[in-house]
Formats: sequence, structure tokens, C-alpha cells
Amino acid sequence: MIGAAVTGYLTALSLILAIGAQNAFVLRQGLMRRHVLALVLFCAVSDAVLITAGVLGFGRLVALWPGFPTIMALAGAAFLVVYGLLRFRDAWIGSYSLDLDGGGSGFWPTMLTAAAITWANPHVYLDTLGLIGAISTQYAPAAEKAAFATAAVAASFTFFFALGYGARLLAPVMRTPRTWRVLDAGIGAVMWAIAAGLLASVF
Repeated sequence: MIGAAVTGYLTALSLILAIGAQNAFVLRQGLMRRHVLALVLFCAVSDAVLITAGVLGFGRLVALWPGFPTIMALAGAAFLVVYGLLRFRDAWIGSYSLDLDGGGSGFWPTMLTAAAITWANPHVYLDTLGLIGAISTQYAPAAEKAAFATAAVAASFTFFFALGYGARLLAPVMRTPRTWRVLDAGIGAVMWAIAAGLLASVF
């Protein structure tokens, strides 16, 4: 169970850590200290719903189509290899920048923006319903699968609360290209390690 939990936590954390519109938005709101609690709860709960759906949905598909986990494991490994390569590329280029200009929005505009960048982003479905669901199929016992899903959800809550409330402290570091290069390189390494695990489970 510990191994499943560690894999779930690191998988979800690595996917969430990738620089994107959602993280930049949460960081921006955290820097301005506006609607932080509602925003981080919305993002984390959204992830929890999608992660749970991915893990449960894969279990039902496996019962109907036993070969489906192998196909998804191969597809997931291929995605992780490419995803990791992109992170290594970004680490090499170091072109990340965060736009923090402009004033804060009201509560509802903020939440509507969060909903749009969360639920209208196709990558979130690939990451949660597809990739996390595929990785969860490595764990047949219900207890291990539950540990994997719970840890993945915990990673989401940990990250968004840390990002939202730690933004003020992290702002000087986050603005440094070197820090983002190290972060992207670390994400790439974790992605490739997970891909290797998926391929090992198939072959």
C-alpha cells in the first residue's frame, strides 16, 4: 500500500507541477491575496472528482475489456516520455514568465475564470481520467487502488494550498528562470521514471 500511495502522490504532484494557466492563475491570486481559499478548494476538489472518476472508470472498463489496461499503459508511457521530453526542453530553454500585471477581479469573475481554465482544458482529462486512471490499473487489490487514489488527491490539495498561501513567500523564487529550469528538469525525470514503471508492468 505504501508503494501505491507514493506512486499516486508523485504522479499527481508531477502532473500538477507542470507550468500552465491554472497554476499561474492560482499563483497570481495568491500573490494578491484575493479569494485564495475558494480558489484552491475549487481546483483541488475538481482534481479529486476527476482523479476518482479516472480510477473508478478504469476498473469498470477492465472488467468489460481485459486488454484495455495494457493499451492504456502503453499509451500512457508514450505520453509520459513525450511529456517528460517537453519538460526537459523547457528546462533547457528556460523561457518561463509569469504575468502579474493588472488588478484583482471580483469573487465570481475569479471563480468563473478558474472553472474555465480547469474544466475547459483538455489536458486535465488526459492527465486525470487517462493517465492517472491508466497507472492505477497496476494495483489490483482494492486497498492499494484506494491508497493510490487517496494519495493522488492529497497531492492536489497539498500543492494548491501551498501554491495559493505560499505565493507571497515563493514569489521571488518563482520569478527566477533558474528555479523553473530545475523544477521542469525534476518533473521530466519523474515522468520518465513513471513511464519506465508502466512499461515494466506490461513487459
